[in-house]
Amino acid sequence: MMEQISFLPPLPFAPTWPQPGTLAATALEIFLRGEGMTHPQFEAISFSWRLSHVVSVLRELGWPIESVDIPAPTFENPHRCIARYHLPGRYIEQARRGQG
Repeated sequence: MMEQISFLPPLPFAPTWPQPGTLAATALEIFLRGEGMTHPQFEAISFSWRLSHVVSVLRELGWPIESVDIPAPTFENPHRCIARYHLPGRYIEQARRGQG
């Protein structure tokens, strides 16, 4: 996916950290390791089927989580795709430097 060029300066990266022990904190920890994640992977780790909601919460907190559709065919739906979520590397680096 290509980013659109803007003549405006980017907004500062200043997210709020989720409360420790929450599903959002669990997901963010994974994203900050540079790992992407799909719903089935998150469910296996957290026993929660709400990854899209958790990503929405993180986005509301200012974390620019991105998603890419990947093929996940089933017998019933051979054209099925699911989202794979990730945090772009530039934001991981900023968060590690304490700018996030």
